[in-house]
Amino acid sequence: MKKVNYLLGLLGLIVAVLLTACSTSDSNKSSSVASSSSGNTAQARTLSEIKESGKIKIGVFSDKKPFGYVDEHGDYQGYDVYFANRLAKDLKVDVEYVAVDPASRVEYLTSAKVDIILANFTVTDERAKQVDFALPYMKVALGVVSPSKSLIESVEDLKGKTLIVGKGTTAETYFEAEHPEVNLLKFDQYSEAYQALLDGRGDALSTDNTEVLAWALENKGYEVGITSLGNIDTIAAAVQKGNTDLLDWINDEIKTLGEENFFHKDYEETLEPIYGSAANPDDLVVEAGEVE
Repeated sequence: MKKVNYLLGLLGLIVAVLLTACSTSDSNKSSSVASSSSGNTAQARTLSEIKESGKIKIGVFSDKKPFGYVDEHGDYQGYDVYFANRLAKDLKVDVEYVAVDPASRVEYLTSAKVDIILANFTVTDERAKQVDFALPYMKVALGVVSPSKSLIESVEDLKGKTLIVGKGTTAETYFEAEHPEVNLLKFDQYSEAYQALLDGRGDALSTDNTEVLAWALENKGYEVGITSLGNIDTIAAAVQKGNTDLLDWINDEIKTLGEENFFHKDYEETLEPIYGSAANPDDLVVEAGEVE
């Protein structure tokens, strides 16, 4: 009888362990599904949490002069950085810059690696499904730069040629959708893309017209043969989807900065030394979030 009771007790213990294991497994599965359905691996910090921490993390480019780049002293500079510095100043916090590449901008927000992306981020319907964009601060279209001796002046000129683009950029999206016949050579980093053009691995390079113009002005033997391609788009800061208090603060800040013509001052400090008379600031700059 004792042996029977012992065996019954042991059987009950095994059943209890198995039920616990199944429950834990089901719980883990539910947690995994919830995490997957949310699309976020981490929750974005609120405006008050950023203020309490004394630091804001902003994703910028480190190799896209004159919008976001690291200078010879190791400091971040550029049109986007000038704006980012002002945001940190008015929030009364320090700023920590995080280098991003075009394809990682959305992921750095959804995983809360940064609080804000300020990396020459063109607003598109597809991106707006994944992040929340603030009011715009710049206008932009696509441009194409190529060697002067074999200048690309139309999309037809790209037939049988190789066009260099950045992964995750509007140039990649545009050419894949509108001109699938064009052979694309893709890179993660802008520095890699431009080096490929210099090395002759591609016949031309496409990205924002503001950026290719600046690059051509600093690299003799290259010209922007196509100055405007596709739609006229806008560039804006972005936050994690649903981070409304931070988004609202940025929008209010942009409206207030418009009263002092802030972005024209930003242009004078960061872009005019590069563009000179080759560009009109009113064709590029957006004040107070109002596109004219």
